[in-house]
Amino acid sequence: MKGRSIILDHLNEREAAALIVDGVLEDFYIESDAPAPGTIYRARADRPVKGQGGMFLTSPDGPAFLRQVKGLAPGQMMLVQVTGYAEPGKAIPVTQKLLFKSRYAIVTPDAPGLNISRSIRDEDERDRLLEVAHDIAGELPYGLILRSACAGVDPDDIADDIQTMCNLATQVLDDPGEGPEVLSEGDGPHLLAWRDWVEPATIESTPGGFERHAVLDALDVVQDIQEPLSGGAFLFVEPTRAFVAVDVNTGQDTSLAAGIKANMACAKALPRVLRVRGLGGQIVLDLAPMPKKDRRAFEATLRASLKSDGEETIMVGWTNLGHFELQRKRGRTPVQELLP
Repeated sequence: MKGRSIILDHLNEREAAALIVDGVLEDFYIESDAPAPGTIYRARADRPVKGQGGMFLTSPDGPAFLRQVKGLAPGQMMLVQVTGYAEPGKAIPVTQKLLFKSRYAIVTPDAPGLNISRSIRDEDERDRLLEVAHDIAGELPYGLILRSACAGVDPDDIADDIQTMCNLATQVLDDPGEGPEVLSEGDGPHLLAWRDWVEPATIESTPGGFERHAVLDALDVVQDIQEPLSGGAFLFVEPTRAFVAVDVNTGQDTSLAAGIKANMACAKALPRVLRVRGLGGQIVLDLAPMPKKDRRAFEATLRASLKSDGEETIMVGWTNLGHFELQRKRGRTPVQELLP
C-alpha cells in the first residue's frame, strides 16, 4: 500500500497512534502510565548529588532528577519540565528550560528571539512568517520558533497556534501556587501525531483502524526481537538492563559484499527500528564483518538516517572489538512494557 496513513485508535485501553508509510510502520505512539515528556511541574529541591552534579526534586509524580543545579538550594521551588522516561526505579529526568511545543510554533520563555526553521529557505515565505509572528508575539517577553510545518500554511492557523502556546506559557509562568503541582500535562499519542506527523497523509480515526490497516500485524514484529532488512539480512534487537544490543546478520547471502550490504541496510533502518520499539539509552551494534575502509560509509549513512529522526541520538563511535555505540534519548516507554 503506497502513501502515508495516520491511524488513531486505542490498544488495550491505551490511546495509540500509528504512522504507516508505503505499508511499513514508520512510527508509533502509545500512552504510558509514566508522566509524558513535556509535562511541567512546580517542584521542590530536595537534596544535591555532588558526584553527579545534580539534585533530586520532589514532584507530584515522585522523585525527579535535575542536572546543572548551580545556585539552587534545598527547599527552593522551581518550574521544571519532563524530558524523557525514567528507567524502572530511577527518578524522572527534568530540565529548567521550558518549551511549549505545538504543530507550528515552539515558545521558549528562557531564550528570547524569533527564529524560523532553516528548512524554510524561500525568502518571501520567511518574510510572511515573520510578519505573522510579530503580529501575535512581538510584544511578549518570550522566544518563538516557527517550525518547518508552517510553510504554505494559512496565516490564521499559524497565528492561532502561536497564541495558544503563548497563553499556555503565561498561564504556567504566572501560576500563583506554592507546593509541588502539575501545571501542564505532556501531549498524548493523538496530539503528538497531529503535532509531529505534519506531512500530507490520510487520517483514520474510527475504532478498529489498527486491525483494518494491519497495524496489529506490524506490532507483532515490533514485539519480536528479529527485524527483517532488505536483501534477506535481519537484525536481532534485544534490550538488556544495561543497554540495547543490536546484532546484524547477513542471512543466506554468502557473497563477499554481504557484510557491507547488511550493515548499510541496518544504518538505514535502525532509527525506525528503535523508534517504533520505543528504545533508548546505550545502543551497541554488533555489525556483520566488513573491511575497516567501509566504516566511514557506514557512519555517513547512519548519520543521514538519524538526521530525520525525532529522538536525539549521539554517535559515540567504534570500540576495540569493532562494535559501534550510540547514546539515544529515552523519549518513550519501550513498547514491550506496554503490550501483552
